[in-house]
Amino acid sequence: MKIAVASNHVGFRAKGRIITQVAELGHEVFDFGPSTDACCDYPDYAAKAARAVSIGEVDRAILVGGTGIGMSIVANKFKGIRAALCHDELSAQLSRRQNDANILCLSSHILCEGSVAQMICLWLEMPFEGGRHARRIAKIAQFEKSPANNSFNRSSHQFGNLDEIQPDCGLRKQSSSVEECAAHQK
Repeated sequence: MKIAVASNHVGFRAKGRIITQVAELGHEVFDFGPSTDACCDYPDYAAKAARAVSIGEVDRAILVGGTGIGMSIVANKFKGIRAALCHDELSAQLSRRQNDANILCLSSHILCEGSVAQMICLWLEMPFEGGRHARRIAKIAQFEKSPANNSFNRSSHQFGNLDEIQPDCGLRKQSSSVEECAAHQK
C-alpha cells in the first residue's frame, strides 16, 4: 500500500520511526512533513496527508501529533476520510475492522514506541469486516454528499434517505469487560 505519514514538530521524531517501520513492513511511504522539528502548525501537514488519501494519491495515512486530536479533526474535514484517533491496540484494530479508518492518528505525548509500533502493524494488516459495518460507512458517506442543512428533514429528524437503512441491533446491556465487548462485536 501507499502510506502517507505526517506530523507536527511534537511528533517529528516519532514520525521518523513510523516511516522506517512502515517501509520495513513493505509499504511505499510518503513523508508529508515537516522536514525538521521546528515549531509548525499541525493543520498544514494533516491537511496535506488527508487530501492525498481523499483524492486517491495514497491508500492510507498515519498522522502523529502531541495528542493527535487536532490532526484527527483536520483530517476528518476531507471527503472520504475516516480518521481515527487511537490510544491502544484494540482501538486501532476496531478502527479498521468496523470503521474502515483510512487515517490513523496517534499521540506522541501519550504512547510509547512499542505501543505505536504494535498499533501500526495491527492497523495496516487489519481488513475491514464489511457487513453491517459497511452499511454504517455508507451512512457516513451520505452525510458528505450534501450539506446537512440541505438534506436534514426537520419533521422526521432524518438525514436524507437514511431512514431507509435500518440498524440490525437493539439496546445492549453495558458490557463490563473487554471479553464481553469483543463478544458483542461478532
